[in-house]
Amino acid sequence: MKWDDRIGRRLRLKDFHTLQTVAEVGSMAKASERLALSQPAISKAISDLEHTLGAPLLDRSSRGVELTECGRRLVEHARVVFDEIRQSVSDIEHLSDPTRGVVRIGTSEPVMGAASEIICQLARRYPRISYDVIVSDTDTLVRGLRERTLDVLLTRWAPAPVVDDLAVQVLFESPFAVMAERRHPLLRRKKLSLGDLMGEQWTFSPPDTFAGRIMVDLFRRRKLPLPPTVVTTNSVFMRLSLVASGRFLTVLPSQLLRYRSNSTWLRALDVDLGDSSQPIASITLRRRQSGGAVMLFKQVSLEVCKTMAGPQ
Repeated sequence: MKWDDRIGRRLRLKDFHTLQTVAEVGSMAKASERLALSQPAISKAISDLEHTLGAPLLDRSSRGVELTECGRRLVEHARVVFDEIRQSVSDIEHLSDPTRGVVRIGTSEPVMGAASEIICQLARRYPRISYDVIVSDTDTLVRGLRERTLDVLLTRWAPAPVVDDLAVQVLFESPFAVMAERRHPLLRRKKLSLGDLMGEQWTFSPPDTFAGRIMVDLFRRRKLPLPPTVVTTNSVFMRLSLVASGRFLTVLPSQLLRYRSNSTWLRALDVDLGDSSQPIASITLRRRQSGGAVMLFKQVSLEVCKTMAGPQ
């Protein structure tokens, strides 16, 4: 029997789904509850897969089950298969009406304001589109996009040397600024440098995160170490709360000064950060066909973000 015939006759989508569920919950018993199947049925489905493929897919122990390397690779490819099927069903449903559907958006905290404006515009024009929005750091969002749990990202982007699998559409450029509460005494001083601020109280993102790496590079280009950090957190909201106390400084994208929630109290110090601009972009998977609702989101993103491309 040819390999293609064996795939068609012996490998079933529901068995892939069973394996995926077992891997997610870590035990046959929990998978049995989630799938409403007996444990023997689940065990047989996995055994049949292993027999057909000629490789073990799970390591079984008293603590539960874990994917083998072969199992991990199979689940990764199965995720793509299920996503393509889901996308195909969605395309069929919305061929006659692209103004329906669900857009799964990933965005980072500094770009939430832009994402909100885009969704507000879309909601007025296309009220039958709904949105699932995940807010996280860029590294996590890109992982979700590659795992196909997200359709499109709206985030700051500093491309790695090789990103052949990502389609990046730049929306606008936003430089960084040193932020302080409006009554901070340093706001009265002009032409400050980062070196003048090394003794201040700072709050930064962790240095091993996407935003943290940008900060480290910003100081390194001025031959400065990252200053001692009083509070390290990946939450922009917490950093803004600390700045609002009047005692902390932080570095954030300057578009945050545009948002109504910040404009009454947040200010940028007169610090020359040089060319600190980086693109805010919408990002999709290059080889993944986008549905009509996602295409509308990208189109309206370009329209809305034109107004954010001017001086901050």
